[in-house]
Amino acid sequence: MILDRLSVLEISVFSMVSKVISSYTMDYISTLAWKNKMITKSFHYITRMSDQCSIIAHYKALGLLFKRCTLLLPTKDRLKFIFSKFSQVPCFMLEQCTTADCIGFSCYGVFLQTLIAGWDELECNRVFSFLCNLTNLPRKIEAVVAGKPGVSWYQELQLRLFCRRVLLDPWPQSQDSAFWLTQILKPWPMVSQARLLFIFYGPLLPDSTLGWQDLVGRELPHCALWDLARAILVLHSNLEVQDWTTNTMVSILEELTVIPQMWHVENVARLLVLCGSSLCYSVLASKAVNGRLHEISKVIVYIILVCEKDGFHMNWAAKIVLKLCQIFKTTAEKFLFIHTVEDMLSEITMELYELATVGELGLLPRMSFLFQKGVQFPCDISFIVI
Repeated sequence: MILDRLSVLEISVFSMVSKVISSYTMDYISTLAWKNKMITKSFHYITRMSDQCSIIAHYKALGLLFKRCTLLLPTKDRLKFIFSKFSQVPCFMLEQCTTADCIGFSCYGVFLQTLIAGWDELECNRVFSFLCNLTNLPRKIEAVVAGKPGVSWYQELQLRLFCRRVLLDPWPQSQDSAFWLTQILKPWPMVSQARLLFIFYGPLLPDSTLGWQDLVGRELPHCALWDLARAILVLHSNLEVQDWTTNTMVSILEELTVIPQMWHVENVARLLVLCGSSLCYSVLASKAVNGRLHEISKVIVYIILVCEKDGFHMNWAAKIVLKLCQIFKTTAEKFLFIHTVEDMLSEITMELYELATVGELGLLPRMSFLFQKGVQFPCDISFIVI
């Protein structure tokens, strides 16, 4: 048989010659012998990067083959035919493979991305609905978000790996990632959306469990929060696509930073800095409007500390404060705000100093600017209140 002599890419091109050839190709790739040879691969214990790349390239070629040979079918029939071949592979399904280094989800994601590249939004919605029914994704999400964070650690990790590697990470454009992330999040209430964002993008511990308590009990470096910040930025930069608002994002951030309990303030500040000035200002402005001066002052001081520790220019923090001052109507309100920030800066500076004197603060060399310069907010207050 001529098809036995062709590569996967060559078969994909050959399938587009005519309707008859396309039908013949579909029959050929439906055989058990072809499936066992081309689809059922070993995804475990592949340590060499070249071998991983070769397998992933193979699944990209399979994506082209199934895309081309089903070109004449309606979307529903295409999906039914395609996923009937792949749904029986355990490494492509949620909670069916327990091998830690399995690359099955990555292969599945490359296959799916290649298959549906160029499809319109309506067709992609059908793909998502089909995958939800195939994998019971909504039920599995509900089971995880209904429990306490960290209790169902294996299910949390499976959700993270499946959604990241199959639906979110394969796309080179942030708009595409935003579309799929929105599809996953939008059916759920805001607290569950925040929980899912953490499950997908929160920091992992060395044992591959989510670091829920790490954000509560200690300061984490910016690299631990970068994925989470980047996901929030992807959503925030595509608000018009999602039919969401900035207020929605602010509310999700508020929910996020109290899961499972109130985060360490430095982690809140670091996440806001990584999210950029626009979203950082929106979160702080929301607190200011609601009269939460003590809370906002503490976050601002820690933003200053984060800027110093992580190498951001101090003017970044000063500009945020200048902009926040415009929220207050009178000079007295502006002075109260600035003095609250100064008092909080004095309080936290003394706490840091006391910790440093008993040897419990490793930051002292980096934070010496506070003690050398005295307790002064890094901007001209007289300019702010005018």
